[in-house]
Amino acid sequence: MSNARALLDADTDVAVVSERIRQEPRLRADLVLERDFYVRQSQASTGVLESFAYLIGAIMGLGAVVAAVNTMYSSVGARSVEIGTLRSLGFSNVPVVISVILEALLLALVGGLLAGAVVYLVYDGFTSSTLSVGSLSQIGFEFAVTPRLLLIGLTSALLVGMIGGLLPALRAARLPVVAALRSG
Repeated sequence: MSNARALLDADTDVAVVSERIRQEPRLRADLVLERDFYVRQSQASTGVLESFAYLIGAIMGLGAVVAAVNTMYSSVGARSVEIGTLRSLGFSNVPVVISVILEALLLALVGGLLAGAVVYLVYDGFTSSTLSVGSLSQIGFEFAVTPRLLLIGLTSALLVGMIGGLLPALRAARLPVVAALRSG
């Protein structure tokens, strides 16, 4: 298999050359646009890189949930007297759960916004390269941090905050009033 490169001026030239190649019975050739050629070359590497990125993202997400749960348990433990006071004043479990979850969501929002800003400033436009598995040629690519990706990241941060705040919120709601007031 060999490749040839042709510089064509317009789309009509591409259509004419493609038709002539198709009509010539001695040729077993295909006209492929350069962009499509490189897309085909990079497909194997793209799949491997995406799989690796999702695996690393899942591990980091799990770590973030554990960190959020730990942070919120510490927060609930440090404020058990305040939680006991609210409960003794007549607040039910629902407002306590909501307040802890809102705190977790606020922390997650701040963390997500800061992380999004850092990622945008550091990685938007960053270029890198890797080897193509099929042809052992170098493939260059550029990172583009789009508003859609930032929104996905912020949504993920809020989801981590929600999951991380749920168990500590339920613990705070179930904390006996007398025990909460004594822990101070």
